[in-house]
Amino acid sequence: MNPSATSSYPKHLGVLVDGNRRWAKERGLSTREGHAAGAARVVDLLHWCAELGIEDVTLYLLSTENLKRPAEELVGLTAVIENLLDQLLAAQTGPIYAVGNLSLLPDGLREHLEKTIRQSSSTRGVRINLAVGYGGRQEIVDAVKELLRDAARAGTDFKSLEQSLSTEDIASRLYTRHLPEPDLLIRTSGEQRLSGFLTWQSAYSEFYFCPALWPDFSREDLVSALEDYSRRHRRFGS
Repeated sequence: MNPSATSSYPKHLGVLVDGNRRWAKERGLSTREGHAAGAARVVDLLHWCAELGIEDVTLYLLSTENLKRPAEELVGLTAVIENLLDQLLAAQTGPIYAVGNLSLLPDGLREHLEKTIRQSSSTRGVRINLAVGYGGRQEIVDAVKELLRDAARAGTDFKSLEQSLSTEDIASRLYTRHLPEPDLLIRTSGEQRLSGFLTWQSAYSEFYFCPALWPDFSREDLVSALEDYSRRHRRFGS
């Protein structure tokens, strides 16, 4: 790898890890086995990102829609995520953060996640942002609700709020308020949509759609996406 190439790579990478179930079905495996294979690939991805100088990685792991799946599948999926949290701690790739409405999560998963966040807080490396209990529209709704609560506590009337409201007022209340906006979003499995991932934050992001199912995603696939990004001229709305 040419070291100079990494200077034009994204600093914040978002990844929709899609295709676990399809990968399992093609191999006659269970959905849970597909999710487990996908979790292992997440650890690989974070090692590659550390090598390539990427500072933030946000991973779409569990959407609000996923939480509506049949109980048997949801139990298997949450177990895989809990196992992934243990793998991330062991890998010492970087500090772990949650991006989402944690109140929507099953109690066991939420407690495991909160414990992992505490235990990883002093770890150096790639900042790992796990989108769990996440939905882009719900995030904006929750940000507006927080804004209204803050205004009510401050005694701000609606007319004053309307006149002063800015995009920063919303952005500062998103789940990702501690993060820069993503430079590049990658979705695997060949699907070409964002499915509510970072709806607000991706306004000026670049997109890359990879045909590989997530468990098959390779370092070469990642580098191809980064190289493609480095050749683009970002216009930020123009």
